[in-house]
Amino acid sequence: MKVLFTKMHGLGNDYIFIDRIKNKYPLLLDENLPKVARYLSKEHFGVGSDGIILIDSSNKADFKMRIFNKDGSEAEMCGNGIRCFAKYIYDNKMTVKDKISIETLAGIKEVEIIKGKDKNNIIEEYKVNMGSPKLEGSLRLTILNQPFIINKVSMGNPHAVIFVRDVDRVNIERYGSLIETNYNFPNRTNVEFVQILDRNLIKVRVWERGSKETYACGTGSCAAVVVGYNRKLLDRKVKVLLRGGDLYITLDEKSNLVYMQGIATKVFDGIIEL
Repeated sequence: MKVLFTKMHGLGNDYIFIDRIKNKYPLLLDENLPKVARYLSKEHFGVGSDGIILIDSSNKADFKMRIFNKDGSEAEMCGNGIRCFAKYIYDNKMTVKDKISIETLAGIKEVEIIKGKDKNNIIEEYKVNMGSPKLEGSLRLTILNQPFIINKVSMGNPHAVIFVRDVDRVNIERYGSLIETNYNFPNRTNVEFVQILDRNLIKVRVWERGSKETYACGTGSCAAVVVGYNRKLLDRKVKVLLRGGDLYITLDEKSNLVYMQGIATKVFDGIIEL
């Protein structure tokens, strides 16, 4: 069976998008999706990505997004993925709205297209209402004789936020997987190592649950800012420097909502045989 797909990324956090509204694929049943995600995401043998995202119809929102990590596990939410999802919808003229609602396992999220200009180009960014965070306290862990203070927070998916002096010196391969699978996180967790540069600027590296280190993480950026603001280390508007680029996070104190804004990029369309 031939499957049409679009490769997209949000600041280097890349996904394979499959439109199941326009195309019906008999093999893409729920029981097959983990296996399909592992195959398509594998470098050299598949397309290569951090996972796959399915574009489905919804009876609760304008569209439905399902996310499967490269290890086959299903994720509740993806901040970079949802911006790419919105770009796909707009690029393919599947809506005329400036703001769309998207059903996810973490609830319904609203995405608004923001258009502007720089000196040379028209810029399209996507602003996402990421919902309300849930702070879940902190704990001390010692991993391979290294102590960590871990701040637990949910953005619809679990995060472990760790403040460090220099993110570039963190051995993320060594510690990321061990924190992700620690018994304190029964459903595993995403891990953010965060360096505060000033009250409106942070640098973040992310070990994503089910995908290892990625170039960017939208929900992880939100989680980092939420914890930093709660600990009075950050202001409400923060620029987040990630390996793949920048995100802008805003906390609305009155509504307790978190907003994320950034770009999304199409790489190519393709056909693959399953």
